[in-house]
Amino acid sequence: MRTPLGQVRGLGAARSGTDHFWLQRLTAVSNLVLSTVFVGVLVSLAGDSHASVVATLSNPIVAILMLLFVISVVVHMRIGMQVIIEDYVHAELPKLLLLMGNTFFAIVVGLSAVFALLKISFGV
Repeated sequence: MRTPLGQVRGLGAARSGTDHFWLQRLTAVSNLVLSTVFVGVLVSLAGDSHASVVATLSNPIVAILMLLFVISVVVHMRIGMQVIIEDYVHAELPKLLLLMGNTFFAIVVGLSAVFALLKISFGV
């Protein structure tokens, strides 16, 4: 026989209570590192020609770091907005619609940025 505390210990309210918390923290830390790289690339490219920018983004290491930056920022944004929506929207239908819109928006932004980076890096 399990006590109520034993049944919920470590599971959170929806059996995954800490997953979003840790993913938010993980993406925050990765954003610190990757944002520094992103700003460094932007500063190094300031005033350069279009061809120079394309050449820099065609470098596999730079392209991979930029892709990681985009993915990390989009995941962090989606989770952050999800928490805000869940905390401040109390009616179920608007909450559901906003959460769906948030997810679709994050997917569109992420795929658009990834597509643009891949197109530039492969020179297509």
